[in-house]
Amino acid sequence: MTTGIAGRVAVVTGAAGGIGAAVTRALAAHGAIVAALDVDGSGVEKVAAELPEGVGHGYRVDVRDAAAVDAAVTRIEDELGPVRILVTVAGILRTGPFTGSTTADWHEVFAVNLHGVVHCCRAVAGRMVARRSGVIVTVGSNAAGVPRMDMAAYAASKAAVAHFVRCLGLELAGFGIRCNVVAPGSTDTPMQRSMWACDADAAAVVEGSLSRYKVGIPLGRLAHPCDVADAVVFLASEQARHITMQQLYVDGGAALRD
Repeated sequence: MTTGIAGRVAVVTGAAGGIGAAVTRALAAHGAIVAALDVDGSGVEKVAAELPEGVGHGYRVDVRDAAAVDAAVTRIEDELGPVRILVTVAGILRTGPFTGSTTADWHEVFAVNLHGVVHCCRAVAGRMVARRSGVIVTVGSNAAGVPRMDMAAYAASKAAVAHFVRCLGLELAGFGIRCNVVAPGSTDTPMQRSMWACDADAAAVVEGSLSRYKVGIPLGRLAHPCDVADAVVFLASEQARHITMQQLYVDGGAALRD
């Protein structure tokens, strides 16, 4: 039985769809009071409305805006109570050869995938330090540790955020706060499907591509968002109370690494 989640306030970013929505539902199913954040206000309100009354609360927030994140966390604590769990999922993808990428592409990817996480952690961590308890889980990517063609900005941003979370975990460990990363591989989400020309491309992802130096998925299937959400719930729970500064790959073995 998973413990340490019921009754606690959890903030989830990128909660309007994909992995973020799955994490929101999973934490709610384990008894958390979830503040669901996303730049898509109507989308996040819809996800929150699907949850039992009083459990889900939607907030339109752009994680690129540090002041907006700070204001949202203040409002959440005023309305719902102290934030005990933070899960940062919000992320964007820009694909294509590096030589064709623009400065704007790189700034945008890092603004969301790295700086957005930093803004959320800074808004929450100080409050957790004062209470000497809390859990932070960031959803990264196996691309942080495996080179991928046409994904330089995305992979670099995920590598940066993974190391940031490890450093943060080291600083906060003395206050009883744990910080970990869940690193999914190919997951059946709108972001993943945006890279496909047709549904048949799903099989190609599982198979891998020698010409693109991409290993397939040994378990023979794409991840479902709930696969990633289950890992997040575990790391947020008391069953992971002695785990911090770690990166858990949830990719069906695709990274071929520990």
